[in-house]
Amino acid sequence: MARAPRRSLRITANVLGVIAFLIAIFPVYWMVNSSFLARNEIRNPVPTWVPFGGDLDNYRTVFATDQFVNALKMSLMVTVLTIAVALAFAFVAAVAVSRFRFRGRMSFIITLLVIQMIPVEGLFISQYKMLETMDLLNTVIGLSLVYVSLVLPFTIWTLRGFVAGVPYELEEAAMMDGCSRTQAFFRITFPLLAPGLVATGVFGFIQAWNEFTLALVVMTREDQRTLPLWLSTFTDVNRGTDWGGIMAGSTLIAIPVVVFFLIVQGRMVGGLTSGAVKG
Repeated sequence: MARAPRRSLRITANVLGVIAFLIAIFPVYWMVNSSFLARNEIRNPVPTWVPFGGDLDNYRTVFATDQFVNALKMSLMVTVLTIAVALAFAFVAAVAVSRFRFRGRMSFIITLLVIQMIPVEGLFISQYKMLETMDLLNTVIGLSLVYVSLVLPFTIWTLRGFVAGVPYELEEAAMMDGCSRTQAFFRITFPLLAPGLVATGVFGFIQAWNEFTLALVVMTREDQRTLPLWLSTFTDVNRGTDWGGIMAGSTLIAIPVVVFFLIVQGRMVGGLTSGAVKG
């Protein structure tokens, strides 16, 4: 008799999961659907649920100039550089606050939380002046430097949890077998942290890839736009908003994120399994 309530609970949980999935996926479906519709169909009060008879005019508009390709290159360079630098610094900091006890450790952790609470807009003036003094406005390095400061606190905090979750006794056992502290860390602990590095990199990648406000302040030249900035060019004071172009551009912007996630998802699971076997 106890199986009936358990089965009902499982069915209810599955139904709620499907509903939550549909709610989450609907905006993505609407974006892709609208990218194939003409402007009058998008503005029609009666929604077009399936783009039968749709065309690729909106995508042709996106590729009509080299602006999309240039913005894609800019976003890729900035995002890759940001994630590489942020993960390198965050990894060292996370190991330090998790494995060692030193004066100011708790103050450092609290500072990370406080920094994350500061609105990004409150730092615009100081960041702009800093980059202007260093002659880094409208450069990949300048924007990457600002993005690293944005991503780094969250990255350190997330990696700290992964490092703290790996028992230190594994390293001690390796050192008893003849490994040095450094060898024990990289042979035993580091493989177990690989899934954490990948997961943190995914969130950092999404944050840097979709960031708009900082890029708007730092990249003031039209030929130095990132993809979110380029997307804003489809809004014109005289002609209004080209929603078809925005939806087509948004669809293209989302593709690299999806591809990146699909690639690292398999590595995340494979790294977790490999680390468990080695441990």
